[in-house]
Amino acid sequence: MKENLLHFIWKLKLFSSKSLHTTNGEIIEIISTGIENRNSGPDFLNAKIAINKQLWAGNVEIHINSSDWYAHNHEVDENYDAVILHVVWEHDIEIFRKSNEAIATLELKNYISIDLLNKYEQLFSKNKKWINCEQDIDTIDSFTFIYWFERLYFERLEQKSEQIEQILQKTNNNWEATLFVMLAKNFGLKINADAFMSFATSFDFSTLRKVSSKPAQVEALFFGQAGLLSRDFESEYFRKLKQDYEYLKLKFKLIPISNGQVQFFRLRPNNFPTIRLSQLASLYCNYQNLFSEVIYINTVDGFYDLLNVSTSKFWETHYTFEKESKKSFKKLTKPFIDLLLINTIIPLKFMHLKSLGKNDFSSLISINEEIKPEKNTIISKFTDLKIKSNNAFETQALLQLKNEYCDKQNCLNCEIGKELLNH
Repeated sequence: MKENLLHFIWKLKLFSSKSLHTTNGEIIEIISTGIENRNSGPDFLNAKIAINKQLWAGNVEIHINSSDWYAHNHEVDENYDAVILHVVWEHDIEIFRKSNEAIATLELKNYISIDLLNKYEQLFSKNKKWINCEQDIDTIDSFTFIYWFERLYFERLEQKSEQIEQILQKTNNNWEATLFVMLAKNFGLKINADAFMSFATSFDFSTLRKVSSKPAQVEALFFGQAGLLSRDFESEYFRKLKQDYEYLKLKFKLIPISNGQVQFFRLRPNNFPTIRLSQLASLYCNYQNLFSEVIYINTVDGFYDLLNVSTSKFWETHYTFEKESKKSFKKLTKPFIDLLLINTIIPLKFMHLKSLGKNDFSSLISINEEIKPEKNTIISKFTDLKIKSNNAFETQALLQLKNEYCDKQNCLNCEIGKELLNH
């Protein structure tokens, strides 16, 4: 028996509530199980329980054995003075308050069905599984998925918002600067995310504002601060870039990130940091107030138009400063824009709505529902289990489900796990 299972059983009253008695034979009627307490103190607060027809209001503490009360030193903790019922799996000792008054105890093991325990054991069996419920997840009704996916999606948004909130604090609530840092991070993808974020925070956003009307200087600022101008190359483009950067470095007292932080290894040429930095520079040359544009747009097609940017001319025939390549226009692709929407723009819009005290996020869901489902190993595995994703809203929910519930064995707080145990 696990204590978290007892919490789950008590919260949902998954036991026979007829003819309940304390270990001393007193009749128990549960009017309210209380509110689960995830902080320190008793496990359930503000419960209402009638014992021998006398109504009690207070807290409930749950343990595997009665003796755990003393093992946890609750008898000397004033937070437990208002406990009206001690719920245990097995009663092995009488429990008393500091006043030596006995605390009513409910021994649950005689009121729980064997079927429920067997389902729990089956769900958490040690057989090697990708997720605990992989054999039964396709039996869950669509209503449960719809309800649960929305909660999972907003949980994921809240997690993504934590970093945005930290950046907002560092930029003194400058939304334009925060957008720039988050965009830069995601332009770097996984391999260069940290390096690109370091580059974006290595200078004040006002510096970018001051040079944004001069595309050559914006590129010089980006490449220089990213530590990509430390070597010498023969092209006229590179010499001009380095010359412009030395001027900006002196004028704005710039300190670039260390050479070598930005990586090319294991990246496809279209994702080389040189290409992504040039595209990012083009974006900020096109829009002086990008954040205002982002807040105004509420359709995927609108964002495809907004982010329809390419590299500067040099990068049409290059991927690095050294070697010339076949000419190609290197625009931001729709799949890449989708990643920017999912990981930067929508979380930022979510945070902005919250800052305004608004709680209608239907527009954000609509944008996600327009985006094609993400492709990765987790989503593919769910598809194999007959859980098909139709859009990015659903794939984001599934990623949250896998990372925060399945991987952490958090089935008792998952609506799918609850449904399976309640069948």
